[in-house]
Amino acid sequence: MASTGQPPGVDVVRGAGDAVSGGLAAGRRRVVLAICCTSVFVVAMDATILNVGLPSIRSDLHATDSGLQWAVDAYSLVMASLLLFSGSMGDRFGRRRVFRTGLALFSIGSLLCSLAPGLGWLTAFRMVQAVGGSMLNPAALAIITNTFTDHRERARAIGLWGGIVGLSLALGPVVGGLLVDTIGWRSIFWLNVPVGALALILTGRYLPESLAPRARRFDPAGQVLVAVTFGTVTYAIIEAPKVGWASPPTVAMFIASALALAGLVAWEKRRPDALLDVRFFRSAPFSGATAIAICAYAAMAGFLFLNTLYLQAVRGYSALDAGLLTLPMAAVATLTSPISGRLVASRGPRPALIIAGIAIPASGVILSFLSGYESLAPVICAYVLFGVGFGMVSAPTTNIAVSGMPLAQAGVAGAIAGTSRQIGIALGVAVFGSVAAHRVTDGSGTAAIDPTSAPPWWIMTGCGLTIAALGVLTTGRWARETATRTAALFTPRPAPPEPEVPSPPPPAPSR
Repeated sequence: MASTGQPPGVDVVRGAGDAVSGGLAAGRRRVVLAICCTSVFVVAMDATILNVGLPSIRSDLHATDSGLQWAVDAYSLVMASLLLFSGSMGDRFGRRRVFRTGLALFSIGSLLCSLAPGLGWLTAFRMVQAVGGSMLNPAALAIITNTFTDHRERARAIGLWGGIVGLSLALGPVVGGLLVDTIGWRSIFWLNVPVGALALILTGRYLPESLAPRARRFDPAGQVLVAVTFGTVTYAIIEAPKVGWASPPTVAMFIASALALAGLVAWEKRRPDALLDVRFFRSAPFSGATAIAICAYAAMAGFLFLNTLYLQAVRGYSALDAGLLTLPMAAVATLTSPISGRLVASRGPRPALIIAGIAIPASGVILSFLSGYESLAPVICAYVLFGVGFGMVSAPTTNIAVSGMPLAQAGVAGAIAGTSRQIGIALGVAVFGSVAAHRVTDGSGTAAIDPTSAPPWWIMTGCGLTIAALGVLTTGRWARETATRTAALFTPRPAPPEPEVPSPPPPAPSR
């Protein structure tokens, strides 16, 4: 790779016209942030917008409950499998270029989803969407990280970006309910096409190009092991209620996932340019942020999946009414997300994570008695509490994931942070849905989901308590020291000074 003239460890930044720029004006930085947030908004919303359309899709495409889980999880599963690879592509080929490619693929996949003739086609086209979406998240976070170089300004920008991601996930059922009831479930995907086209135009005009000073080599074996790890465990969880948790296919899938994970760790330790650099996890804050994100997004995905089924299948509400009833949760998450960002910038991540670790379990306890409520008041109270907790958790986890790391590693750190969110979403839908499912006794071998079942809500309570515990454990002095030592592993050491050559003695004076 040609020399860039940049200091070691600092990303090469190019303007929209590919002219090297030393920095962007404040107004331009705000435009860059707006473009990244808008694009990621629709990508993240597609992880949950389909939930309120599930009853309509089940009726229209004659789908089973496990088929509906796959329609939701296919998107998150592919995203989780490809985010690391897409992050490395952004480091190598340029974040703006990868960002634009992702926008194009995501828009095409959305259009195909709206035309799907059956559930299998819909699931396949959701995977096309996810391939494009996987290119957007790590590229956007890396662009933001390299655009906002001041520590406090970056914390606020990442806090806003993380809040937008969380808000879009929460608003998905509201927007989806409006579209399903007024136009139909296929219109859910139409929204992405014009937004993607506009973002493509703005990206080419305003976004700077950036790439890592030294690109990592591709790791096809690591990529396959990542996909096998996530795919087999998700398949085992979703299909277990139908075939049995102790059946040979289920056990075989769990074993395959464990072996793939062990192989992934062993393989990545030996590679100089690893797809998943396990050294990141020597940082207690980074490891904690990854686990917190998985817990928080698993709780969110399971919460939305079961509640939209509860409101429509049990309570008999329309898709629009079901979406509107989750609006208190989305509204509170909208209010608390920027508060969380400012709290992280001024006080660090611990207070926000403790608040999240109290509010989410409180919501889970209330929802564990869902079958006994005649009034909606306790349910709405649980929604508000969950909105508080989820709004608080996005900003600190995103900020922890990239803070303290060299800018050259922003794409990789952002990709791991995004992967943890998508793993959480995929596991939340799979685990909550399967734990709430029971075998149908009509001889068909299918399983039906009961959203009023208590066990999944106790799982959500456990996720919240884990967030609180990790929030305390991974934000103290010991944790910060591990983060400093880990960051040093990725910072190039300065070259040793040239040894001084002693000057020759002065000539003897002539006589």
